[in-house]
This record gives sequence, structure tokens and C-alpha cells, in this order.
Amino acid sequence: MDDYWLAVVWSLLPTVVVSLLFWYVLRSVVRADRNERRAYAKIEAEERAKRGLPPASAGAASDTTPAGAEN
Repeated sequence: MDDYWLAVVWSLLPTVVVSLLFWYVLRSVVRADRNERRAYAKIEAEERAKRGLPPASAGAASDTTPAGAEN
């Protein structure tokens, strides 16, 4: 019976390890993107302030939706 459970663990271990690795990489990519967007927004706000422009509106990001996507 011990051989059975050992076989179960060894057969599931690669799937679990690869899944955890995939999750970690995906999490890192999402966090890096979030941090990059935050830094870009900060730089953009500083540059707009230097030029005396008003702050970018929160709805400006929705202006980039493709035509016909509004329903």
C-alpha cells in the first residue's frame, strides 16, 4: 500500500511543481506591469505639471476602446 501512495505522489508532483512555477511567473508579470503603469502615470503627471497642463482625466483610458466596441 505504501508503494501505491508513493506512486501517486510522484505522478502528481511534476504537475503541481509546473503549475506553481507558472503561477509565480504569471504573478510576477502582472505585478511588474502594474508597477510599470504606476511609474509611467507618475512620470506623466510630473511632465504635465511642468508644462502647466491639467491632470489627465480618469476616463482618458477609455478613449482607446476600438470603434464599435461600445454597446
